[in-house]
Amino acid sequence: MNRATKAIIYKENLVHNISQIKNLVGKDTKICIAVKADSYGHNSILTSKIAEEIGIEYLAVATIGEAFELREAGIKSKILLLSLCTPEEFEDIFKLDLIPLVFTKEYIQGLSDAADKFYKNDSKKVAVHLAVDTGMGRIGCYANEAGEQAKLINSKNHLVLKGMCTHFAVSDSLTEENQIFTKNQYDNFVLAVENVKKEGINPGICHCGSSAALLNNKEMHFDMVRPGIITYGYYPDEITQEYLYSKGVNIDLKPVLAFETKVVAIRHFEKGKTISYGRTYACPEDTDIAVLPIGYADGLLRRFSPEGKVTINGKLYPICGRICMDQCMVNIGKNNPDVKLWDKVVIFGPSQSGALMTADDYAKIGNTISYEVLTSISKRVERVVEG
Repeated sequence: MNRATKAIIYKENLVHNISQIKNLVGKDTKICIAVKADSYGHNSILTSKIAEEIGIEYLAVATIGEAFELREAGIKSKILLLSLCTPEEFEDIFKLDLIPLVFTKEYIQGLSDAADKFYKNDSKKVAVHLAVDTGMGRIGCYANEAGEQAKLINSKNHLVLKGMCTHFAVSDSLTEENQIFTKNQYDNFVLAVENVKKEGINPGICHCGSSAALLNNKEMHFDMVRPGIITYGYYPDEITQEYLYSKGVNIDLKPVLAFETKVVAIRHFEKGKTISYGRTYACPEDTDIAVLPIGYADGLLRRFSPEGKVTINGKLYPICGRICMDQCMVNIGKNNPDVKLWDKVVIFGPSQSGALMTADDYAKIGNTISYEVLTSISKRVERVVEG
């Protein structure tokens, strides 16, 4: 495709971020990169291939469909399936050689029955990870159930426990209350692991640290960490670079994706003329308006107007009027020699893209988080690797 609106993936920044994570956790801790939600909008196939090239062994997805895309693209890494399936999907777990999370007697039994049917007389063992709910309130058994569920898993013909995990609810918060809650979650997970060991069962690879705990709680790294947003160059909420530096944690993340388009028209408007749906914007003076072929169907969400700004040739210009489905308009000022037809426009991205805004900046405008800004970039926007 040659559409002006693109998402540029800066390979060197992705490699840099993964190297930073490797240095932080050390050589004895495995890394499982979250590539769910199309790698947070970065294209899971592209990013997974780059991750494999530099030695990442584990990837994590949320759905069978996401795993299927990776396997179809030739990805050989071990793939952890973070969300639960329905019985209709169990066979795909085996076909795609995935590592599912399990908990509850019913789910374990259902997966076991499907494995017995799929493998029949084959001695194949399907590796599973036991999910533990330590306070997230989502999926997982409780710590006092972990030993019993581990025994149930290993009693099955074609299942074997190869790991345990939990997920923190507020590890990206620095309030005393939330830090205590995270510590309690960690202690609860340690208890669950000990309960499995008491049954004489090897708990396998234990992991609980996604981006925030990975950065802020080194004692919680366990056997493996699961970096998500930091892989793509953004810090998780209150765990900022400045805060980490104050703790002596030297890490420098670089945004990986630049969201860009081009100027496709420049139109003159007189003072008082209104722009876009709802006539919410009236030109404060005679001015020129640049039309951009990017809108909320691409991921430039409607709520990013009117505070949103774009970068053209090193200067910021405000979005004016409501963002449309496929287009938006920008006030560039009257007879501006710095903006010409077909000029590149960067919505957000790393410094080398020319961007003066990041996904974090847009998140603040939209009262959301960088995760949502990035994952909102739609499939119709081509991802192009730079470097």
